[in-house]
Amino acid sequence: MQTNFTQTQLLDPDVAESEQILRKCVHCGFCTATCPTYVTLGNELDSPRGRIYLIKDMLENGRPADTEVVTHIDRCLSCLACVTTCPSGVDYMHLVDHARAHIEKTYKRPFMNRLTRAILAAVLPYPGRFRLALNLARLGRPFAGLMRGGALKPFAAMLALAPRRIPAASDFAKPGTHRPETERRGRVAILSGCAQPVLDPGINAAAIRLLTRLGVEVVVPEGEVCCGSLVHHMGRAEQALASARANVDIWTREIDGQGLDAIIITASGCGTTIKDYGHMLRLDPAYAAKAARVSALAKDVTEYLTTLDLPAHMPNGITVAYHSACSMQHGQRITLAPKQLLKAAGFTVRDPAEGHLCCGSAGTYNIMQPEISAALKVRKVKNIEATKADVIATGNIGCITQIATGTGIPILHTVELLDWAYGGAVPEKLTGLPLG
Repeated sequence: MQTNFTQTQLLDPDVAESEQILRKCVHCGFCTATCPTYVTLGNELDSPRGRIYLIKDMLENGRPADTEVVTHIDRCLSCLACVTTCPSGVDYMHLVDHARAHIEKTYKRPFMNRLTRAILAAVLPYPGRFRLALNLARLGRPFAGLMRGGALKPFAAMLALAPRRIPAASDFAKPGTHRPETERRGRVAILSGCAQPVLDPGINAAAIRLLTRLGVEVVVPEGEVCCGSLVHHMGRAEQALASARANVDIWTREIDGQGLDAIIITASGCGTTIKDYGHMLRLDPAYAAKAARVSALAKDVTEYLTTLDLPAHMPNGITVAYHSACSMQHGQRITLAPKQLLKAAGFTVRDPAEGHLCCGSAGTYNIMQPEISAALKVRKVKNIEATKADVIATGNIGCITQIATGTGIPILHTVELLDWAYGGAVPEKLTGLPLG
């Protein structure tokens, strides 16, 4: 793609990076076949190629974002299927990140849209506030029908997603060190997260139990905060970078103290962002090197488990449909490890059709774009249910929450099934079911 940025514009490092990304695009259109919004809506401007044209025009002309640009960028899930598909190596992730930050700086959204986004940014990254909001959702649920039209649709979507029962807080989320049950084979930190310890604290509990049984010491460091991905994808760059710096400081303290073999993440959306800290903070001289070191140590829990010796298991008769979260398969390029671990643990694993397409969760997308999200969920659930599986496994809390609202098949994190297979208790979601 030919670009026409001025030398003055290229002095801005973000513009210079975007210019290099744009120049790699050859207009081939391969991305349109795997883009969930293009497949759903059929609008060229709701494809990666169409958005690239809009971003190029906006940045090249140095103009504020307008309603058209914002509409189509907001519809992007950041699923990154286009990045996996692109034969030219277009770094769409960082290009759309730049576009969102530019929108945040130059475009004044309608009042209710601003309010909704501000509430999400002020609540979701903070477990205490999020738990309070979920408790308040019980009061608002009877009024959800009145909110399904107009500017209140996101609030109706929030109420629909809010669980009827909120699990009790887990001790595993508290700062502390969990000693290995056998001879120590490694030492890792684990990200507590923000939404996950409220929605499903059993995920990290299962990961810690499994790792300690395998001889790995697990530390939950004091002072961890949200990884920053939720606000990062809203274009709130400074808020995201503040979270990144805080976590880099916390983990650097552990690295320089007793040392870490890895930083374990059990939510793949968080993992994609933390692995990108080195890029996000590349222009910060005080943090660039530290952030790069943190990113290099960041591992999805399944990625780390493949480095350990696990005992072989006999088939257990349980069929698992593996849903590969977009942030796992496209963001981190982890595709085989979770399935290999499940198979080695004795499960029969099935791949749903159209596994490359997003389920429609995508951070806050299922709140801000409920219609498109709902269409993608229906498509995803249909493909999963066609596998006739007993259980669904995935690696991201957003996908778990989204898919669970559309099917009666139990859906768990991959590590919960692995914990069970290697000596843990039966996961609560499977209690009473005729499995195993």
